[in-house]
This record gives sequence, C-alpha cells and structure tokens, in this order.
Amino acid sequence: MSQQDHTINNPPVLQRKVLITDCADAQGLIAKITSVCFAHQLNIIKNTEFVDHTQGRFFMRAELEGQFDDERLLSELRAVLPTQNRMKLVDMGKKRIVIMVTKEAHCLGDILMKSYYGGLDVEIAAVVGNYDVLQPLTEKFDIPFHYVSHEGLNRQEHEQAMLAVIQPYETDFLVLAKYMRVLTPEFVSAFPDKIINIHHSFLPAFIGASPYKQAWDRGVKIIGATAHFVNNLLDEGPIIKQDVISVDHSYSAEELAHNGRDVEKSVLSKALQLVLNEQVVVYGNKTVVF
Repeated sequence: MSQQDHTINNPPVLQRKVLITDCADAQGLIAKITSVCFAHQLNIIKNTEFVDHTQGRFFMRAELEGQFDDERLLSELRAVLPTQNRMKLVDMGKKRIVIMVTKEAHCLGDILMKSYYGGLDVEIAAVVGNYDVLQPLTEKFDIPFHYVSHEGLNRQEHEQAMLAVIQPYETDFLVLAKYMRVLTPEFVSAFPDKIINIHHSFLPAFIGASPYKQAWDRGVKIIGATAHFVNNLLDEGPIIKQDVISVDHSYSAEELAHNGRDVEKSVLSKALQLVLNEQVVVYGNKTVVF
C-alpha cells in the first residue's frame, strides 16, 4: 500500500478546542482572529462575541476543529491583536472536579445523579467532607469520599489537611456543594477562578443560621440561589448563574427551605455546565457568560 493510500484510509484525527479571547476593542478583530484560524486550516464550529462598550473590551469564544499547533496559533494571534490581550486554548474534553461538602445532600446528590446518567459530562474525582454524613451517598456511585474532620484543628491546619487530599487529584475545578466553612485567602489562592460555590440569594439580608426561617419571618415573596466563583470577597465573587422562584404567604418555613434547596441544586448544576463547557470568562469581579 502506498503512503497516499494509507493517508486516505487513515485520515488525521481532528481535535476540538475552545479559543477564548479577551482584549481591547478595535476594528476588524473578528476578521483577524478568523483569518489566523483559517490559515491553520481550522474549522470554526461556533463563534460568539461580546463587546463591553463602557470598558472598551472585546470578548470572543470560538469552538474550533482541526489539527492544532497550540503555541504557534496563540503566537500568531497575539501578533495581530492589541497588546493588552488574554487568550486561552483548551480541549473540549471531559473536565475533572472535586466536590467539597458538609452535611447537606441536595446539591451533591444532584451532581452525582447527573454525572451518572450523562446530564453532566464530568469526571468526579472525589468528594471531600468535614463530616462523614455524605460518605454512604457518595460511595453508592463508586466515587472516593475523604473525611477530613475539622475537630481539634484551627482553620489553617484543617485547610492544609484538605489540600493534602485534594491537590493530588489535579482537579480542573473545585465545587462547594453546600460546604459550610469559610475559606481562607491562602486556600483560595491555590485555585484561582477554579472554585465554584452555591448559596441562597438572601445575602446580605439574612445571614447566619436558618436563612429560610428568617425569610419566612419577613414574609418574602421570592427565593433564589446564586452560583459564583470564590475569591477573597467571600460570597461576592464573580457571579456565574442565578435564579429565583415566587412564593407567597401560604408557604411555611419548611416549604420555603424545600423549594430553596431545589433552586440551589438547579442553579449549581447549570453553572457547573457552563463552566465545564468553557462558556464563562472572569472579567474583574464579574463574568461574561457565552
């Protein structure tokens, strides 16, 4: 068989990657980026752009298919873009996450189920908890559970113990599925723009224990949830996804909490899907979601 016949019978394997571009806005940026991609014989499967006119910033997400020379592609793109630019080229393959938990099961259970039946295309490397309450649930899905108690440890000591368990997994993202301990700046700095948290949307109005009871006492008419990246602003990191539902005076405090948990798990799963698909760009203390 000739080399030509061998090439015909064994066509090159095409890869799929996502190109994220963030730079100062200027004329002709889309044409410049797509021209470089064309020169690399890359197919553009999907392309989305956004311009923040108040800040003069251009954002673009492109799904590409072909054979990639990553370093050369990024180098040639930087040569045609404004000087102040940020780019990343990432595989569209399955991402790896570690989930951190305390005692509440609803968010963890939702992610486990969706991963199991394919609703979330993700590899759950492990679940780590400061209580062992959720270990039986986790192990039903054949996923390792690590119990790292905080008893007798200060916050820094406990976080070092958590890091010793988490870091060997080389996770792409860390998901706080109702993990109820405040993280230190040192811990957060180990996972920049990689920690995803979920909380009820009552903050800062109803802080502390029993927020749904506090909301019921005040007669609120909407409840909701917010998923965000964690930074040193605690619950004020860049928002990924939010949702609310309407309630009324007929709801008990228990019913508010039940419906609130449903919103929380839905918002967290939707936010995780966006992040896994590389549809979220952190921009200052906010996000661009394609």
